[in-house]
Amino acid sequence: MIIDHLDEPLPGSSLLPTPTGDAYTDPDIFEKEQAEIFEKMWNCVLRSDSLPSPGHWKTVTVGREEIIVVRSRREGIKAYFNVCAHRGMRVCTAGEGKNKTLQCGYHAWTYALEGDLVAAPNLTSMPDVDRKQYGLKPVHVREWLGYVWVCLAEEPPNFEREVLGEVRTRFGEVESIDNYGIEHLRLGDTKTYDVAANWKLIIENFMECYHCATIHPELTEVIPEFADGLASQRKNGEVHGSSFGEEIQGFTVDGSASGVHQLPAIAPDQDRKYYAITVKPQVFINTVPDHVIIHRMFPVSESRTIVECDWLFLPEVVDKITSGELDVSKSVELFHRVNLQDFNACELTQPSMRSKAYSSGGALVPSEHHIQEFHAWWYRTLGFEQVAAAQQETEKAAV
Repeated sequence: MIIDHLDEPLPGSSLLPTPTGDAYTDPDIFEKEQAEIFEKMWNCVLRSDSLPSPGHWKTVTVGREEIIVVRSRREGIKAYFNVCAHRGMRVCTAGEGKNKTLQCGYHAWTYALEGDLVAAPNLTSMPDVDRKQYGLKPVHVREWLGYVWVCLAEEPPNFEREVLGEVRTRFGEVESIDNYGIEHLRLGDTKTYDVAANWKLIIENFMECYHCATIHPELTEVIPEFADGLASQRKNGEVHGSSFGEEIQGFTVDGSASGVHQLPAIAPDQDRKYYAITVKPQVFINTVPDHVIIHRMFPVSESRTIVECDWLFLPEVVDKITSGELDVSKSVELFHRVNLQDFNACELTQPSMRSKAYSSGGALVPSEHHIQEFHAWWYRTLGFEQVAAAQQETEKAAV
């Protein structure tokens, strides 16, 4: 079992150990991840502009819970557990809608968009019922980068430290990502992928480029340094993006010009560069000079993950896309192919996590050593402190 795996050094100082296979297949471990990670951390769930006016709502799944996210009249975007305070039926039984109130279909308990109980059969004969106490149970909400982030914990972790801190670690100062004006961009395209793999395999894949030369011919043509297997954002303590090839005109599937003007506020050192950030536990942010790509992951089981990927462009670009004046399919196609290639690799890896040949785990080569930071975080978060400490000593020894 994973709890017994102390990450002793592997033969050869260049290699670092990975978690054992059961970390990716054990339903009990997945259940613990849902409780300790996804139900306690900030999750990016949907775009703010997908709820354009008061009364618009959508349901999302976070961990083991279904959540209603709604735009209220007086308090902006709110989020609630999709559970009626009366007898527990789902209040919203569709994926999305627009209503003046939120009403349970069982006994017609009715809630204001701000969450309070406002009506129920015979409610006036029950004056002792506290309408706030018997309202919908709220969920913590933040908006950032044009997305709604929710946290199910009673006391949420500090957003600036846990979310913005990830950006500082991977990107430099938060102001660097502000240059892209992501909160002002609009959705040019979106795709949903149903991936038959554990969510950690997807994160590990995104964090390294050792595989890029093997499975990403289009991407390595646009960004040749990826063919060397290096994807680190930091070199000598400084943040660096990955440069486009000299003959490359745009971040497109064939390297041709995208036909889209670059984002107006990016800095000179962000021009002709690709940056990538992982925001634990379920967001990838990818920036290029003329658009931004954001992935959101929703683990369904120990061997299945839904990934939603958005391509964001300037509003005037999206207007031209909608009218048919502009075709950005080559921009979308590049990362769509990368997604399909990555997810196929993850799906072909997932069955081997149950193999006897992988019962002790695998290995990380030097260009993948930074993934062990993710593994150490995972061990600590699930309470495997002894494993995390042993792993850190192993990494020090390898350095």
